[in-house]
Amino acid sequence: MLHNSLIKRLFNKAETKVKGIPEGEAYEFCPRCDANLTLQKKYRNDLPFWICTGCGEMLINPSVDADDNIAWICDKCGSMLNMQDGFSDNNGEWICTDCGYQNKIDKSELYVSEDEYLAQQRNPYKGLPDKDVLALSMYREIEHIDNRPDIVLVKNRETGQKYVKKLLTIYNRSIYDYLKNNPVTHMPVIYEIYESDNCLIIIEEYINGKTVADILNEKAILQDRAIDIGIDLCAILNELHNLPTPVIHRDIKPSNIIITPENKVYLLDVNAAKWYDSGQTDDTIYMGTMFYAAPEQAGYGLSASSAKSDIYALGVLLNVMTTGRFPKEERAKGELWNIIERCISLNPDGRYTAAELKASLEILRGKFHAEKADGRVEQPS
Repeated sequence: MLHNSLIKRLFNKAETKVKGIPEGEAYEFCPRCDANLTLQKKYRNDLPFWICTGCGEMLINPSVDADDNIAWICDKCGSMLNMQDGFSDNNGEWICTDCGYQNKIDKSELYVSEDEYLAQQRNPYKGLPDKDVLALSMYREIEHIDNRPDIVLVKNRETGQKYVKKLLTIYNRSIYDYLKNNPVTHMPVIYEIYESDNCLIIIEEYINGKTVADILNEKAILQDRAIDIGIDLCAILNELHNLPTPVIHRDIKPSNIIITPENKVYLLDVNAAKWYDSGQTDDTIYMGTMFYAAPEQAGYGLSASSAKSDIYALGVLLNVMTTGRFPKEERAKGELWNIIERCISLNPDGRYTAAELKASLEILRGKFHAEKADGRVEQPS
């Protein structure tokens, strides 16, 4: 969209003695903030316009031969279009004679300052049709979750039901569309999807509970409970990995796993997810969280990320839940370490599938419960 700034002719000249400027010369000052324009880097008084670095105001040069106080700026090269021969704002578009870019000219988008223009450019609803903006207005914002501006707890004004609104700049729209129509057990239900010029806006189910990250901030998780969480995550991943086209989550980590008051386990966030492609030898975009992401997610490997990449992250998670540390810092105790070690094999072929890992953890849980019943087990703290 064309940058249209409604501005005043604001170059203000005055005779003032300024350190570093020869006496007797003229200096330009911004009438909005009184900043000395002459001292601003790259400023020249022969420029057609200038954005004051002190306050962000766009200033038009009084010498510019323009019919009004509107500066039409090329979206590509920044040239002032209404200084170009033959320019007209009546045709709805103009091809910049400096760079050849075809600019759209919309008189409904005029801004009183550069600050207002930039604010509009960052508006997450920019470009949405009116009906979508109206639909989103039905959700009243309550608070930002984890102090993140892109994740907001909202409440429907009519029903009082709570939801989570996400503003995503990294995403695969087709995955969200698929999961909206085909919900995965123990992942938040996606209710609404809107796509603006700046982001994907998601309205999804609000899951009440504590993340594993929150729990770990208090203390490490007992081994039998960590095994239970691992088994539940395996069930979720097994469903994702066995869709008609498998989905790879690619961001298994403590903050993406929430435990409800009823001890149900939910896997959150698919903004890093991708469809699995067996013919792909490398990821187009490297995604994941440091220390949890498998080597192939960062380009270190002979293949692209796959279902085995999620198993790697789950192995790291099992270690962190039980020790509070990553495997390279401290290993989990007993047979659990043997399972984790296979999960984090550098070779993806050496790792479990989600179903295999679930079965191994269930066997270990059975042994653990039997020993606990006999009074022969001491839980690692």
